[in-house]
Amino acid sequence: MGLIDIFIASSMPVLKVLLITALGSFLALDSINILGTDARKHLNILAFYVLNPALIADNLASTITYNSMVKLWFMPINILITFVIGSILGLLVIHLSRAPQHLRGIIIGCTAAGNLGNLLLIIVPAVCQEKGSPFGDPHTCSTYGIAYASLSLAMGNVYLWTYVYNIVRVSTRGTSNCNNAASDHNDSPRKYSEPELLSCSEPLLVSNKNVKDQYVLLPCTTSEAKHEVAGTDNMSNRLQLFLRKASLKEAFAPSTIGAIVGFIVGLVPQMQKALIGNEAPLHVIQDSTSFLGDAAIPSLTLIVGGNLLKGLKGSEIDKSIIIGIIISRYIILPVSGIFIIKWAAQLGMVQLDPLYQFVLLIQYAVPPSMNIGAITQLFGIGEKECSVILLWSYLVASISLTFWSTYFMWLVS
Repeated sequence: MGLIDIFIASSMPVLKVLLITALGSFLALDSINILGTDARKHLNILAFYVLNPALIADNLASTITYNSMVKLWFMPINILITFVIGSILGLLVIHLSRAPQHLRGIIIGCTAAGNLGNLLLIIVPAVCQEKGSPFGDPHTCSTYGIAYASLSLAMGNVYLWTYVYNIVRVSTRGTSNCNNAASDHNDSPRKYSEPELLSCSEPLLVSNKNVKDQYVLLPCTTSEAKHEVAGTDNMSNRLQLFLRKASLKEAFAPSTIGAIVGFIVGLVPQMQKALIGNEAPLHVIQDSTSFLGDAAIPSLTLIVGGNLLKGLKGSEIDKSIIIGIIISRYIILPVSGIFIIKWAAQLGMVQLDPLYQFVLLIQYAVPPSMNIGAITQLFGIGEKECSVILLWSYLVASISLTFWSTYFMWLVS
């Protein structure tokens, strides 16, 4: 497989994302106003509660079986390792860049949570179909590759919505009202004193009854706000604060529930026979779920494009934050992944399948998850800055992902 073939196979998915992002920005223009602020919020809530869970449930139910789970047990651990290393790097970026409070959760999210499913679902089958691929028969490669990418998608979303969602939620607590005003009307957010923080409120998603209002403002208690102000620069206090405020309700986000349903259907043979495949008596349920899930990726990408336009109008994010995230995601994480996967293979924890090892390695080299933009949209915090971070991350990814894909293929072949 030549260098040009690898370049085309690995860069096309990123270019597709950039094109759809550009379309989202165009639709969000004031003169067009098809994807305005209200439209993006409603679309984001639809993706959060319906489209994302459908995508995860359908992919898992269709490709995951008991035998494949036994073989792929290391992948959830590998994804967890990427989140742990990425979180440590994110804290380092925060410390070095002196990032403001409302951006700290976004920074950790961008360094910890990669695009572990959407890109892989495009990259892996494309690589399998290329002539000279080191992964053998194209049909067999695609079948196994989709199964690997589906598990990666599901586990990545579970970790993202249970961990990153809560990280962003905690980091915005006590700064939401203040930074909303700063983000909407000023070019850059200002710093707030302790009395101002004590009077701010926290936006929470409404999950029932009140459909009109997308947020409910709940006042922070004085003790909680004081604890946040006093413990801002103390890493142990931050961890204690996160564990104290991360609720079980957010851990079972709709995407997590979708993953649970997908695992149950895939691992129970009777349910899989009844629901999966054209000959299944209830295959219409899977077909309907698949139709909904197909809309998840383009919807989230359009939302990011719309938010990006808002960011380009007035965001003044510190360049050191962008540089720190790019170095973390495209240099330190991939190099760490090489040592981890090689070590795991030597210990017999990873099967000697070149395609499987390639997927494990590429999980360390992908750009940040597009869902991070959706999370900022849900909370209404840091939308401009997050969009600019994602823009630069995906522009750089068009080059870095090509390089690492080439090297990883050579490494496992």
